[in-house]
Amino acid sequence: MIFITMKMKALCIAVCGVLTIAGVAYSGDTEHFYQDLPFMQDFAEKIPLSEELGGAELTAVRSDRNGRVVVLSDKGLLQIHEGRLVSDRHYRPVLDMRIRDIETYRDQFVYLSGQIVLSNAWAGRFFVRHGMPDVGLFAMGGDFDFLLAGKDTLALFSQGKCVKTLKTATPAKQVLFDSMRNRFLFLTDSHIQCFTPGEGAAKVFDGDDLTCLELTKANSVLVVGTQDGYLELDADSFGLKSALRRKLPCTEIRCIRQIGERLWFGTAGGAFALHNDARTDYYASGRWLVDDHVIDIAQGPDNSVLILSETGLSIIHFQPMTLQQKAEHFDKLTRTRHIRHGFNSGLSMTRPGDLSTGTLTDSDNDGLWTAMYLAGELFRYAVTESPEALQNCYESFEAMERLSDVNPIEGFAARSFERAGYQVSDKSRWQPADDPDWTWKATTSSDEIVGHFFAYTIFAEVVPDKQWRDRAVALMDAIMDHIVRNDWYLIDYDGKPTLWGKWNPEYVNGFPKQVGDRRLNSAEIISFLQAAYHFTGREIYKEKAFELIDRHGYLDNILIPISNIGRVPGIDLTTEWNHSDDELAFLSYWNLYKYAFTDELREQYCRAIKDHWQIERPEKNPLWNLIYAATGATDFDLEETVWSLREFPLDTIGWSIRNSHRKDLEFLEPGFRRQSIRDVLPPDERPMSKYNGNAFRLDGGSGGRREYSGDIYLLPYWLGRHLKLIR
Repeated sequence: MIFITMKMKALCIAVCGVLTIAGVAYSGDTEHFYQDLPFMQDFAEKIPLSEELGGAELTAVRSDRNGRVVVLSDKGLLQIHEGRLVSDRHYRPVLDMRIRDIETYRDQFVYLSGQIVLSNAWAGRFFVRHGMPDVGLFAMGGDFDFLLAGKDTLALFSQGKCVKTLKTATPAKQVLFDSMRNRFLFLTDSHIQCFTPGEGAAKVFDGDDLTCLELTKANSVLVVGTQDGYLELDADSFGLKSALRRKLPCTEIRCIRQIGERLWFGTAGGAFALHNDARTDYYASGRWLVDDHVIDIAQGPDNSVLILSETGLSIIHFQPMTLQQKAEHFDKLTRTRHIRHGFNSGLSMTRPGDLSTGTLTDSDNDGLWTAMYLAGELFRYAVTESPEALQNCYESFEAMERLSDVNPIEGFAARSFERAGYQVSDKSRWQPADDPDWTWKATTSSDEIVGHFFAYTIFAEVVPDKQWRDRAVALMDAIMDHIVRNDWYLIDYDGKPTLWGKWNPEYVNGFPKQVGDRRLNSAEIISFLQAAYHFTGREIYKEKAFELIDRHGYLDNILIPISNIGRVPGIDLTTEWNHSDDELAFLSYWNLYKYAFTDELREQYCRAIKDHWQIERPEKNPLWNLIYAATGATDFDLEETVWSLREFPLDTIGWSIRNSHRKDLEFLEPGFRRQSIRDVLPPDERPMSKYNGNAFRLDGGSGGRREYSGDIYLLPYWLGRHLKLIR
């Protein structure tokens, strides 16, 4: 990641006097932005066992210099074929041997059977009959020597001959060669023995519930896994370098592997990697692994990491990628699987993670989700002038426009529409359209109206064709006129206000100041009126806005400190913080600030937006950060914004995620805002959600039966590009 600071003041004054960002004058001594250079993007390839091998016991995975990956099982060697683990029939002589262990030596496969240690490399010359019928493990040493471990015997072979045997009291769990000191380490449940050729064996460490070994830090440290954390020993003296480390995602350690600069741990609850700076990357759930019961880890082809679990193999790939290339991924994902009548829709699957069983479904918020996708595409077009992006904008706009046309109520936008008989969500909300082939969803909420105004104002500024722009303005005018003439209510098909479409002063000011709806609904309606006035020029909208501000205290409501929002006995809306309200507020802030009637109002709005943003700051939300940045703010956390975009997973399936068991997190009393831990987890480690979800939610998901569209990434990315904060 590279953040560039440029001395811009003199340049901006020389060229235009000020630096303009999204129509907002922004001045200062420096301009900060992110230069979009490649970073390493991780993503998973999951390879389950084929049906005919169901129930096979998997024990090890390795890859060689040719990029072949082999898995050892009690049903023989397995290979990857068409996304499944199947029997490996490459070498017929090996098929007739019962392979008990597999290693790589000089990047070539070496096999251990009940009679032979062999390899198909080196012209097949490495072929040693060992005569240990109970052998189970081995480790390759220096010059083609190796150590075998049987039930109660160790045997050292050199130049194809057994040169030393030792009796052991307990069977080995792992044999490891220390190349720096030319010795083998032998692990049991309760101790470590060191065997140096020519010097014999000695017990060097006693412990409890030991599970695995690995040398790290240039072979200076021996990491010892246990069933409850890991230890670090000095690799020379075997003295303790650290107490038992338990602040880990999972403490039941099953295997450890140094791969590149990271130390990988396989556990009973997924895998995790430790960086040199002590950062942890946690790979668990269906997002990353076939299952979380990790058995073995190995380096894979092309800098990948192989993670073997009980029911299959997962390959964690690391691919150089820019944020723009990541946006291209989400654009393709959205266009190929999430567009329904122009709507940005969810994809529901009957089999977890099986996209072939996916069905596009309607939702209560088709208008809002489509508005957020449309806004992202509008920012993309503003930056790139891409004809494809513009066409996407027109298609989504037409879907949103039809929400107002498909129902008979003037100025009313439906939640959704669908062909008659094919509705998926709550059927009680659906009403017949004039066209008998269609139905529309009623009970529209403030969520939808916020989305419409957010998208339409950007559309009316960005698209090149005036006729299309005028259509967006006409929609704003119609919706605003509906709300004004109906005494600040959204009136449904039954002539009654919808449950959440209420901005009337009696309703809004009926809430105590601690209730978020008082502040939120005031910000929403003033932002609608300002935008409608800006684009239509109709004085009634300005007059009505000042009526709400001056006579009914809506400006005072907007300026209520966000820290005052809290529980109020007897009001259900205050049982906990509503993160959907955060989403509606920040989308409303876009128009509230940009189309403020006066500079004085704009400055007051800016304070209110900053006040809200500071409460949201721990979430590192890229969209909230950038909407705040659009006010000209310089303290909007650019680095955290880019971090969130980089850490956003390529896989947007709603896998069931669990983090509440982790011992590496600093837990808090959740409180009203439900912040459960000190520092928010990366997006690729927490349950998938849109921006109306709690970023501090540790557990959740839909069992892999829903795929989210790419608007969650695309909107903040293209907004960052539009604001010239990502370049």
